[in-house]
Amino acid sequence: MAEAILGDHDQYSCSICLDLLNDPVTIPCGHSYCSSCINECWSTTDHKGTYNCPQCRHAFNSKPPLNKNTILAEIMEKLRLRTKLHMSEAAQSLAGPGDIACDFCAGEVFKAVKSCLECRASYCETHVNPHYDVPALRKHKLVKATVMPICSKHDKLLEVYCRTDQVCVCMHCLMDDHKGHDTVPSTKERDEKQMKLTDTQTKVKQTIQAKEKELQKMKMDITSHSDSAKEAVKNSTKVFTELAKLIEKRSNEVIEKIKAQEKVDLDQGAKLQQKLEGEITELKKREGVLETLLQTDDNIHFLQNYESVSSSSGSNGFPSRSFKPCCSYTDVSKLACELKERLETVFNQEINETFKKDIYSDESLDVDSPGSACWKGIQPVTDDDECGTSTLTCNIKIGDKVYVKPSVKTPKYLWGSVNHKSIGSVINVKGETVTVDFPEQEGWIGEVSEMELVVSTDLGSPAQKCFKEGNRVSIRSSVKEPKHGWGSVTHNSIGVIKKIKGESLTVDFPEQKEWTGLLSEMELVSSDVSEPLSLSPGARVRVKPTISTPAHGWGSVNKHSIGVVVAIDGTKVTVNFPEQSNWTGIVSEMEAVP
Repeated sequence: MAEAILGDHDQYSCSICLDLLNDPVTIPCGHSYCSSCINECWSTTDHKGTYNCPQCRHAFNSKPPLNKNTILAEIMEKLRLRTKLHMSEAAQSLAGPGDIACDFCAGEVFKAVKSCLECRASYCETHVNPHYDVPALRKHKLVKATVMPICSKHDKLLEVYCRTDQVCVCMHCLMDDHKGHDTVPSTKERDEKQMKLTDTQTKVKQTIQAKEKELQKMKMDITSHSDSAKEAVKNSTKVFTELAKLIEKRSNEVIEKIKAQEKVDLDQGAKLQQKLEGEITELKKREGVLETLLQTDDNIHFLQNYESVSSSSGSNGFPSRSFKPCCSYTDVSKLACELKERLETVFNQEINETFKKDIYSDESLDVDSPGSACWKGIQPVTDDDECGTSTLTCNIKIGDKVYVKPSVKTPKYLWGSVNHKSIGSVINVKGETVTVDFPEQEGWIGEVSEMELVVSTDLGSPAQKCFKEGNRVSIRSSVKEPKHGWGSVTHNSIGVIKKIKGESLTVDFPEQKEWTGLLSEMELVSSDVSEPLSLSPGARVRVKPTISTPAHGWGSVNKHSIGVVVAIDGTKVTVNFPEQSNWTGIVSEMEAVP
């Protein structure tokens, strides 16, 4: 009820200060005043023992009690709040820079809330009321306040979309520049494009959610990796501290053993030296007796003493003596050096190799298993009696001279300062990993399958050891363009080596005689292959086990996939696999499946 009568502010004004009642009190005659106003009025007026009501002039013989009007006080509080809110809204509705202003405001211009497409004008909350009250204006179309889209040529409202020119036009444009074009109402075009934009927005939101999940997982992985690194630092510090203590302890033990053994050996040497000195003294005495006898002129005396002196004058009674210690300190020093070298090997090769594997684990390598050679840049090795079934049968060992295979584009652990022409010595072989000292770079690490042996000039290059005249060969599937061109030869062609000279060879193919190529471009054809694989649409096929990476890539296919040939175009074959339809490969890469 109070809310219903809040509109008339005069009813709640103090008749003394003419402002809204503040702390209202009511006197017995029923009139209400501000508490401070009535008290001040009665205190300054000469009332001569009587108190009069300022409005009805009712007289009271004594000062009447001032009772606080609680209900009126609540109404006053609500009225003040409403007045403040109204003033705040009025201040906020003033048009500012960038706002659409009301076209009918004079003086203070308020922000428009609606625009009329018929009147082509914008209105604030006050001036838009006629469009709600006047029957003629109610038919006008009101929209949210906006800049009127007017045709610059005809000065008419833009309300049609031309799909032909992809622009908004007015109705007059349909009879002029856009006559005969594909046009639709702007609302219809908006609805269609809004649906597409909504789909795009949904996809963007889904992408954002996916990326946020990736980010969250990445943060967790980074945190986990950081924790792992801290734990590794902690464990490594502990292990190396214990290792240092162990080395120091063992060093002291070895030193003590050396000193103890030295004392034993020196005592033995001193005894031997004393014995030898005694034997020398005895021999010198005998030498004096012999000298005296030899100098005597008395023949009888000489002859009488000859037998006794000559029988004891030899050195047979004094065995040969030499100092032979129980152990060689040189061997101990050598063992200590070997221990140092082993530790350096662990640090320089195994630990560094672990870090290098971590660094390059994100590379786009197609690795089937640890140590396998099935990654880009390494050619598969075909079965052959002379070369073996893999590059490991080349028997690379410490001390061998090696170089990187010509077919390797980028080694697994990168080139460093090494290149295809570099020749180095193997210093360590461990599993599939080899360490080589090149003139350009010492301690270079690579894979055994990436290397080839360097043989003496009379034997030719390593490739020449695997190939000989009369071998049946074909061009590697990884070779995109032979150095001397294809000629009439294809990947399916199988020929016989006619001549080998250096790194070049001459092959007689059925399609072309005396074809010239490079040894590094060729691969041996096993004896059980009598002719190129003959395929036809409908045949069941799979990729040969010897193919590490097909010429056109794996896609979703793997070595175990079996598909059906769809089409064959020259050397190309199209296969439908369960994992991927219309997969493209090369005929020579495929083998028939029964």
